[in-house]
Amino acid sequence: MRIGLASYRCENKNTEFNINQIERAMREAQGKVELLCFGEAFLQGFDSLCWDFEIDKNIAVSKESETMERLRKMTVQYGMAILLGYIERDGERLYSSCAVIADGTIVHNYRRISRGWKEFTRTDEHYCEGTVTGEFRLQGQDFMVALCGDLWDFPERFRTGHTLLWPVYVNYSKEEWEGGAIEEYAAQAVLAAGETLMVNPLDNDPVNHGGSFCFRNGTVAARLPFDTEGVLIVTTE
Repeated sequence: MRIGLASYRCENKNTEFNINQIERAMREAQGKVELLCFGEAFLQGFDSLCWDFEIDKNIAVSKESETMERLRKMTVQYGMAILLGYIERDGERLYSSCAVIADGTIVHNYRRISRGWKEFTRTDEHYCEGTVTGEFRLQGQDFMVALCGDLWDFPERFRTGHTLLWPVYVNYSKEEWEGGAIEEYAAQAVLAAGETLMVNPLDNDPVNHGGSFCFRNGTVAARLPFDTEGVLIVTTE
C-alpha cells in the first residue's frame, strides 16, 4: 500500500485555509497514494485553543459536522483515504483526535490518550483524553495510530506487528532535530513498531519546521527535508 506523509503548512484558527491545504495535497498526490496522512490537529492548527471552553467549543468540530462532511466527500472525489489530526467536540468534551476517512466514511477515530496536547494546569473537565487504543484495517492492511506524546508516555499500549502511523506536532529548532532529536524519535518508535511513519506539519506562528519520516527498526529509512511542503511516499506490505 502506498502511503503519503503530507508535511504541509497549516494556520491556527484558520480551518478554511487548512482544508484548502488538504485538498491541494490530495490533488498533488492523486493516483500516487492510497492513504494521505497529515499531522496532529492539522485541521484547526495545534495552537488554536485558548483553554476557555466557551470559545474553544466553537473551534472544535464533531464527527458529524459539515466540516467533516466536506472531507468525507473529498475522499470520494480524489479516490484516496486521508488521515488527519483535529480538535474534536463530542457534546461538552474536547479531544485531540485523529480521523481516518475512506470512501466517504470515517473508518477510524482515535482520541489521544496522553495529556500533553493541552495546558493541563489551565484546563477543566471539558478537555479530555481518550482511553482506547487499537488497530484499524484499510485495503486489507492493519494499522495502529498514536498521536505525538502517546509514544513517549505509553509506548507499551501501541505495540504492533503492523505499521504505526504517528501524526505529531513538534516545533523543535532544526539544530535540535539534527542534533539528535531525529534519532531519539526513531528509538522511541521502535519500542512500539518495526515500521513507524511520522508526519509533522509546517507552521509559521509559532515556527514549526515540519518534516516527515519513515522509521524502520529504529533507524531513519526515508525522510522529507525540513521547511519543505511535500509528500513523502512510503510503500508498506
